[in-house]
Amino acid sequence: MTYFKSLGASALILTSTAILTSCTPVRETHGNFLKDYQIAQVEEGIDTRSDVVKKLGSPTTVSPFDETVWFYLGQKTVKKGIFDPKLEGERVVLVKFDDTGAVQTVMEVEQDRLDIPLSDDKTKTGGNEIGILEQALGNLGKFNKNGGGTMSASDL
Repeated sequence: MTYFKSLGASALILTSTAILTSCTPVRETHGNFLKDYQIAQVEEGIDTRSDVVKKLGSPTTVSPFDETVWFYLGQKTVKKGIFDPKLEGERVVLVKFDDTGAVQTVMEVEQDRLDIPLSDDKTKTGGNEIGILEQALGNLGKFNKNGGGTMSASDL
């Protein structure tokens, strides 16, 4: 009888531990979330592209319209349980180079994030809408090799 009590206590402890750890927030960093000291290391007018790569790493993206503009994008999120992750912090750092390849500007880009709701609307496509009954009845008779309704010994 004491065996079952200790087994029940162990199961209770394992279950409660699993429940408590599933509610622990999970923090993640996406992209290259630069710290203040990293940004301060880049010297305008002195550092070149290779110096910036050594100090900050590769840029997250290069401006498609101006190759002298690099962006470092980073986000920190926290996820609790089964809920969607929430944005905890975001940083966008712009590094602009002059014509000689030296750093011209290093600045954090402040931006207003727009919350654009997703639409549940669906685009209509051409064709027929076939119901479940039509699908089931439409396949009757399509599986016979010789086209008839009977099977011969050679079909096996």
